[in-house]
Amino acid sequence: MRAVDIISKKRDGTTLTTEEIDFLIAGYTSAEIPDYQMAAWAMAVVLRGMDRRETTDLALAMARSGAMLDLHDIAPITVDKHSTGGVGDKTTLVLAPLLAAVGLPIAKMSGRGLGFSGGTIDKLESIPGLRTELSTEEFRRAVREIGLVVAAQTTELAPADKQLYALRDVTATVESIPLIAASVMSKKLAAGADCIVLDVKCGSGAFMHTLEQARQLAQTMVSIGQRAGRRCSAVISSMGQPLGRAVGNALEVREVVATLQGKGPPDLVELCLTLGVQLALMARDNPLSPVQSIHDDAEARSLLEQALTNGAAWNKFRQMIANQGGDLAVLDSLDGQDSSFGLPRAPIVVPLNAQQTGYVTAINTYILGLILNELGGGRKRKGDPIDSSVGLVMHARLGDRLEPGSLLLDIHAASIEDAERVTSRLLAAYTVDNEPVTPPPLIFDIIKKAD
Repeated sequence: MRAVDIISKKRDGTTLTTEEIDFLIAGYTSAEIPDYQMAAWAMAVVLRGMDRRETTDLALAMARSGAMLDLHDIAPITVDKHSTGGVGDKTTLVLAPLLAAVGLPIAKMSGRGLGFSGGTIDKLESIPGLRTELSTEEFRRAVREIGLVVAAQTTELAPADKQLYALRDVTATVESIPLIAASVMSKKLAAGADCIVLDVKCGSGAFMHTLEQARQLAQTMVSIGQRAGRRCSAVISSMGQPLGRAVGNALEVREVVATLQGKGPPDLVELCLTLGVQLALMARDNPLSPVQSIHDDAEARSLLEQALTNGAAWNKFRQMIANQGGDLAVLDSLDGQDSSFGLPRAPIVVPLNAQQTGYVTAINTYILGLILNELGGGRKRKGDPIDSSVGLVMHARLGDRLEPGSLLLDIHAASIEDAERVTSRLLAAYTVDNEPVTPPPLIFDIIKKAD
């Protein structure tokens, strides 16, 4: 078997066998197949595509290129969630303790922000003392003792995906639904969860701008999960505006704390409940599941709402933070004004007001994500330092009526100059028209079985 023959088959639109895909990924991981051949193959996939079986085989081959976690000796069932990325998306930090509070162990490996999309690990690391780089034993102990861990993605999982993603990033082969789906699912499969819910974002602040693209990606990933023997579903949610009101690492942690204390923004709460319901319904079929008595969506939602309102989810979050070295006193003193104590606070907060009358009909969320980066809250390259204190707090939402002087948002910046530099582009990110508009739904669709 030769790599060049596999490349030419895909170039000509021929379906690859499981053995050919396994050979390609094993050879690339071991450096027997060079970058230039893998780049040629990736471009052939971009141009010719892959069917569902090929895509599943690719995900499995990349998952098996490194360690495969198995937590069944310490937890009879584990659940996981993945988001395709967005602006202000702090869902994991609410959903994970919520699930653990109803008895569903969640062993979550998350990433850092890159480009316009924020990262869960960066948000967590704004809490002083908190560690996200955990050993395998620390990771397993947290699952066993707390039923909850959110840690940085280990380099042992799906190394082939790490290599291929870096190559795709510099060879114009990122935008391929089979390659995106296989990349995401290889890490989910390697992490060992029994039940997986996928939050596929759609809109100006998402990688999938149209509902058609988002649905295709969701169906492809669900197909991979189910073909690989996992319970898997996808929620297609709106990223036409930031999720919640906070954009920026420490600001988003503050919003997470408020949400877990029953004071969160309605859209964030609703999305977390929707995702949680899907996981609870999938998990109930396991004979050892703590939620097997759930019969339908309504019962699952009621159970999760109770955990949110009675403080159980908040207590689980505190346990996780303490277990990973975070300072609980910081979370309990978020009203303190001293920036040296508690979560990082930007030294400058500048309100941005509307300049015209009308209705907010669109928000360019992608631009907001880029502006967060420019303020210092994100990265242009992996490894860049970030300022956890900076960000945006949204006040005007889609459909809101504005008058001149209405508050659009607050800019949290390191200096007045930084805030002034982004003001004009922030104003331009809002489209204001005379006619009112109905905001898009938060949830577009739920995919439980791939076509």
